[in-house]
Amino acid sequence: MPLRIEDYAVIGDTQTAALVGRDGSIDWLCLPRFDSGAIFAALLGTPEHGRWQIAPATQVRAVRRRYRGDTLVLETEFDTDEGTVRLVDFMPPRGEAADVVRIVEGVSGRVPMRMDLRLRFDYGHVVPWVRRVDADLVAIAGPDAVWLRTPVALHGENLATVADFSVGAGFHVPFVLTWRESHLPTPHPVDPIVALEGTVSYWQEWIAACTYDGPWRDAVVRSLLTLKALTYGPTGGIVAAATTSLPEELGGVRNWDYRYCWLRDATITLQSLMYCGFVEEARSWRAWLLRAIAGDPSKLQIMYGVAGERLLTERIAEWLPGYCGSPVRIGNAASEQFQLDVYGEVMDALHQARKAGIEHEQPSWDLQLALMSFLSDNWTRPDDGIWEVRGGSQQFTHSKLMAWVAADRSVKAVEQFGRTGPVARWRELRDEIARDILTHGFDARRNTFTQFYGSTELDASLLMMPLVGFLPATDPRVRGTVAAIERELLQDGFVQRYTQRPENLVDGLPPGEGAFLACTFWLAQNYALMGRVGEARELFERMLDLRNDVGLLAEEYDPDARRLVGNFPQAFSHVPLIDTARHLTDAAGPAENRPRE
Repeated sequence: MPLRIEDYAVIGDTQTAALVGRDGSIDWLCLPRFDSGAIFAALLGTPEHGRWQIAPATQVRAVRRRYRGDTLVLETEFDTDEGTVRLVDFMPPRGEAADVVRIVEGVSGRVPMRMDLRLRFDYGHVVPWVRRVDADLVAIAGPDAVWLRTPVALHGENLATVADFSVGAGFHVPFVLTWRESHLPTPHPVDPIVALEGTVSYWQEWIAACTYDGPWRDAVVRSLLTLKALTYGPTGGIVAAATTSLPEELGGVRNWDYRYCWLRDATITLQSLMYCGFVEEARSWRAWLLRAIAGDPSKLQIMYGVAGERLLTERIAEWLPGYCGSPVRIGNAASEQFQLDVYGEVMDALHQARKAGIEHEQPSWDLQLALMSFLSDNWTRPDDGIWEVRGGSQQFTHSKLMAWVAADRSVKAVEQFGRTGPVARWRELRDEIARDILTHGFDARRNTFTQFYGSTELDASLLMMPLVGFLPATDPRVRGTVAAIERELLQDGFVQRYTQRPENLVDGLPPGEGAFLACTFWLAQNYALMGRVGEARELFERMLDLRNDVGLLAEEYDPDARRLVGNFPQAFSHVPLIDTARHLTDAAGPAENRPRE
């Protein structure tokens, strides 16, 4: 059986990321650029598909993990009968190549250790040639090359490289694994101890800009560090998660490739970073956005590669059995969907960037003019919605809400920041969309907004109405919607995304998934804005308890299996965690920064 998803921690260098298990294994290591492949894919297959484990070669009695302060340096301590040993894992800030550094430190006694390295490229599909070059172990196949540098003796065993050694108290044994394109020169060696000090300093200096200082600072800081780890430094893109194909239901088919830059996810991630004082990421993201979506606004995609790639064809990696038997997907077919809400998300992000004091750039405004021109003519079209359903397009109420946001933020750009545009037309558009939502998206008999026009179903995305400033949380229609969601979508204390039953054909997929964590955070935010602060705080604290031992969240939680499910770590879970903390800490939290008036 594979490790549970919550048994992993993430390390990264803002260009790639690896998942480290509680058993000392690295079972997933993306190649730059996140979606271009993987060296270790045991998380999606078996150890034979690539794995790097360093662990005691004796019975382990207890395991403790933590990040070293406010950094992405992971420490795992193993208690054995022979003594205690600490494994330090990290990825230094990118130099000339990508490095994973692992340092085994003796804490007490003398502990026998075993290293097992199974290098596989192309998602575990390719076994590289391995040879010795001086003191280095070198593995090459196609475009990829890896160097392993360590002072311990290595030998081959069953298509793996292994080492047996021991470490005593006060001593350390380093291992450095370096990836580089195979046609480039051999990278210079990294000094593990110097790299450790530099990595600690890098993360400490970055997080020092954090402006949040509330009662949940530890949780917020860990979430901010995680979001930073999901950025792609060279371009400014922000991926939704570091993994692909971790299922939303164990063994199910709802598992997608999340190593791409969703405009929606990147936008809300950016907003959370800005709210907490990180404006440089906003500048980089804006530059990425201009490059990624340049061209015809009608060709706007909901997601792109980290460098702005557009062809994200979905396919199945047949040679991998997948996590708990779920199919392994590379690429994402949802990239071809029309999702109206992303226009509102993009316009809101650029509006927030202005409010944060980021300087005006004419190309950015030209982009918004083009997007609004397209939206003005197309906002009435049905779309595939925020949840990327595969059962056909609908007139989703949330999508219309975000079209309203796009018009509203465009009006504010003129009124508050002096941009030049057809503001009278935009005001009319804003009012027209609002009337449309209130007429067709609201069920007066049940006093609730509905999933799509003409539907009787509910949708957790309706909780966004007060969060984006469409209606105040005290409006009877918002209160009625919250009450309906409490009755019909709140299960086992968690908000479901929408009703999943055979007669609700909008999904197009078999029923079965965990609770999407963002939805429950949204409910807590609504409680706070409605004055139900005690309930909001209680719900938020319960959500914090779902984090694993190092403060990370996946996309969803399975209350029956009591396990995290879905891709990991998930930006769309950590962002609303930050937002909810700010709602509860400061009345001028995120929703207060985005009112209609």
